[in-house]
Amino acid sequence: MSLAQVHYTSAAPGDEGTAGRFTAVGPGVSGALLAEIEPLLRHELPDGVPDHPSDGELRSLPQAFTYAALSDGSRLVSRSAPVWATGGGVGPGVRFHAHAVHLPPGVPLPGDRLPVEAWRSPHWVAVTPGGAIPDPLTLPPGPTAVSEGLDDFAVSRGPWLAAVLADLRRASEPTESGGRPVVLVERQSADVARWLGLASVTLPRESAERLTFTTYTRRPGSSAARVVGVLPEDAEAARAAGLRVHVCAGQPPSAGGTDDAWAATAARVWRSRSPELFREARELPGEPFAAGPLAVTALCAGITLGPDGRAAAAGWAADRPYALDAKRTGQLVEALTSPGIDDRTGPEFDAAGRLFGALEGRCPAAVTAPLAAMLVTEAVRGGNGSLELPRRDAFVGPEGAAVAERLAPEILTELSDTAGTRSVARTVQLLRVARLLGVDGTDALPGVVDRLAPALLAEAAAEGGTDTPDFAPALLELLDEQFEVRTALLGSLDRIAPQDPGAVARFLERVTLPFTGTQALPHLRMCAEVPGAMATLGGDRAAVWHRVLRAAGLSPFAEPLVLRTAVGLVWEDRAPTVEEARLLLDAATSDSHRVAGTWARLVDAALGAPAAEPSATGTPAGPSAASTDEAAALAHDLLRGFPGEIGGRERAGLLLLDLVRELRTGAPEPGWAETVRTLCAQAEPVEPALRERAHAALVERLLAPDRPGAELYDFVHGDDTELIAAYDRTARTETVRTRLRTQPAYAADCFTVWTAHPHAGRTWPPVAAALLDEVLRPAVRAMSAEDVAEVEATVGRTGSSGRADAFRTWNRSSTLGRLGRRIAGRVRRG
Repeated sequence: MSLAQVHYTSAAPGDEGTAGRFTAVGPGVSGALLAEIEPLLRHELPDGVPDHPSDGELRSLPQAFTYAALSDGSRLVSRSAPVWATGGGVGPGVRFHAHAVHLPPGVPLPGDRLPVEAWRSPHWVAVTPGGAIPDPLTLPPGPTAVSEGLDDFAVSRGPWLAAVLADLRRASEPTESGGRPVVLVERQSADVARWLGLASVTLPRESAERLTFTTYTRRPGSSAARVVGVLPEDAEAARAAGLRVHVCAGQPPSAGGTDDAWAATAARVWRSRSPELFREARELPGEPFAAGPLAVTALCAGITLGPDGRAAAAGWAADRPYALDAKRTGQLVEALTSPGIDDRTGPEFDAAGRLFGALEGRCPAAVTAPLAAMLVTEAVRGGNGSLELPRRDAFVGPEGAAVAERLAPEILTELSDTAGTRSVARTVQLLRVARLLGVDGTDALPGVVDRLAPALLAEAAAEGGTDTPDFAPALLELLDEQFEVRTALLGSLDRIAPQDPGAVARFLERVTLPFTGTQALPHLRMCAEVPGAMATLGGDRAAVWHRVLRAAGLSPFAEPLVLRTAVGLVWEDRAPTVEEARLLLDAATSDSHRVAGTWARLVDAALGAPAAEPSATGTPAGPSAASTDEAAALAHDLLRGFPGEIGGRERAGLLLLDLVRELRTGAPEPGWAETVRTLCAQAEPVEPALRERAHAALVERLLAPDRPGAELYDFVHGDDTELIAAYDRTARTETVRTRLRTQPAYAADCFTVWTAHPHAGRTWPPVAAALLDEVLRPAVRAMSAEDVAEVEATVGRTGSSGRADAFRTWNRSSTLGRLGRRIAGRVRRG
C-alpha cells in the first residue's frame, strides 16, 4: 500500500509573517490534518548559525526526525533538515525543508518497520519533487541500519544508560501523558535518534510503537511527543519547564541514577554488547518489564550484574523452577554463587534462599550444593538472621564436610563468647546452622541457653506492643528441630520466671512455647495460665491466685518459689489487701514464705491498710475499722513469724500496728503516747493511713472511761500537736457526744479531765477549753436536772469539793447566760 507524502519548506521571499508553506501534499491528507501537521514540521535553527555556513557547518546543524500521533488515530513520520537558501528564508543563506510520510490508522511502514528504523533511510529528500507529483507518492523502506553502531554508542553512554532507559520505559507506558516529555540533551540530534534506537531494541514492540518523539526542538515544554531531543544550550529551559532532563553531553553523573532493576540490568546488557539477549528474555514468562527474565538471561550469558539484578533473577527462578532447563539452571546457580561477588545484600540472600527451596529435590545435589553453602556461610559470617536455611540433608557428602570444617570454629567461638552482645535472632541462627552442619556444641549449650533466655524477654519487651516478636518464627523452628535446646531453654526460662513472672507471662502471650511435654516447668505453666484466669475470674484475685497455683502442679510446701511466682503474677504492680495477705500467710508456712521472699508482700499489705473511722469505745466504727483490726492482727503474726527478716522502718510500722491492736483489745505496756511518737519516728516516712490509725487508736483509748490516769497525764503534758488534734477530732464525734448526753458518769469524767490541766503546755489548754464549751456544755444542757445533779455528785466523789464547786460555777454560768438571753429577748419583744 502506498503512503501519502507531505513536503513543507521555509517561507519564500516576500512571505513575511509566515513560518513556511506546504509545497506538496499527497492524497488523503485533509486540510484539518495539515493544520495539525504544520507545527510538527517547523524547524527552528539554533542560535549563532553563520550567515553563509560551509557545507560541513550545514551538515552539522541539527535535523528533527519526528514520529507523532495525530488526533484521528493516524501517525506521521517526518524529517526536517536545514538546506541552502536560494534567496530569503529563515536565516541568511539557510532555510529548512520537511519531508513527511502519513500513516493511516492501523497501517505500518513498509516492511512493518518501526518508525525509528526510517531514520537512516536514503529516501528522505531535501527538495520538493519537480514536475508532476506521483499520486500517491511512496516511501520505499530504508535499511534496518538502526542497530548499526548502537553497541559502541551504548558503551559511550554507559553512565546515563540505566536512568535514560528507565525513563524511556515509563514514557512508553499506555497511560503516560504526552504533554510532559523526557528530554535528552545531546550535541548531535543523530545521537538522540541513537537513544531511540536503543529503546526500539530494548523495549517490547508495542511499547516502542507508543514512544512518540522528535530528535530536535527548541521548545521542549510545548512538545506533545513523549521523548524530545535538545541541544545543550536549551537544557536549562527544559529544566525550568519542570521536565525530566538527561544531559548526556557533558560530565557523567556521580550516581547510578535509578533504582529500576530492569533498567539497570538492561544497561549492563548493552554495555556487554549483547542486545540479542533482549529478544531471548522476552521469550521467558513474566511481565514485560520485570527484571527477572532479563537478569536470568544476562547471568546465564556470563554478564555480571549488581545485587538487585541477581536478586531479581533468583526470585524469578524461585517462582518458576520449571521455566529453565538443566543447563541454564546450572548456569544461573553458578553465576549467583560466584566466589568473586562481594556486594551481596539481604534481599539477594533471601531470594537465593527461596531459589534453593524451589530447586531442592528437583535438581541434583551437585547443582544446589553451592547455593546451600553460600546461604549457611552468609548466615554465619554475614549475620543475616532472617535467612531461610537449607534442610540438613543438603550437606550430605564432601560439600557438607568442607563447609562444616570451614565454619565450625567460627560458630563455636561466637556461641561461647560471653562478652559481646548478641541478638536473639543471631543466637538462634547460629544454633540452627550448627545442627545443620553437624557441629558439636554440647559443651557450649548451657551457657548459650542461660544467656538466650533473658535476652528473649528483654528483646520482646523492647519491641513493645502485643504482636509476635520478629525472632519468634525462627525460635519456634529451632525448638522444633532441636530437642536438647528446647529442654534447656524451657528449663532456663522456668528458673528465671520467679524473678519477673509478669515479664514471662507477657512473653508467653506473644510467643506460644511448646512446654506441654513431660518437663515439670511449674513456673512457666503458671505464667501461661494467668491470662485465662484473669479473663475468667475478673477482679477476684484470690480465686485467680488459687487457679494459678494449681496450674503449677506443685505444693508451695514442696516448692516455695511457686509462691513467689503466683504472687508476682496476681499482684505484680500492687500490694495485696489485708484479707488477701491473710489468705497468703495461711496458705503456707513461714519457712515457705521466707524462702520465696513473699513475706515482704505481706508486710506491704499490713502497712498499706486503710485507716479506720475513729471510735471512743474501741470497737470498730465501720468496714475500714474492721480492716484496721485485721491489719493489726496481721502485723502481730508477721512480727512473730519473721523476726529476723523484718527490720528498719517496716518493723517499726508493724510494731505501731501491733500497738493499735493492744490499745483496742488488751493492755499495752505503759507509755502509750511516747511509744506512738517513737515508733512513728522510726517508721518514717510513715504511711499517712498508718499514722492516722495509730493516733486514732491512742485517742480512742484515752477517751475511754477506764483509761489510766498516768497515760492521760503523759499525753496531755507531752504537748504533741498532732496527737492532741486527733484527740480533739475524736472527742467531737457523734459517738462521744451521745455518751456525754446519756452517761452522767462519763460527762463527769470528761469535765474532770478537760479542767484538770490548765497549764499543760501551749496546745492542750485551748483545746480543752473548746471541748468544754463546744462539746460538754451542749451535752449538759440536754440533760435532765437529775442527770445534772448526778454529774455534780460524781465530780465531787472522784475529785474534791472544790472541783464540785467548779462544776456548779461552770454550769451556773451557762444557766445564767441562758436566763439573761431569755430576758433580753422578752424586753426586745415588749
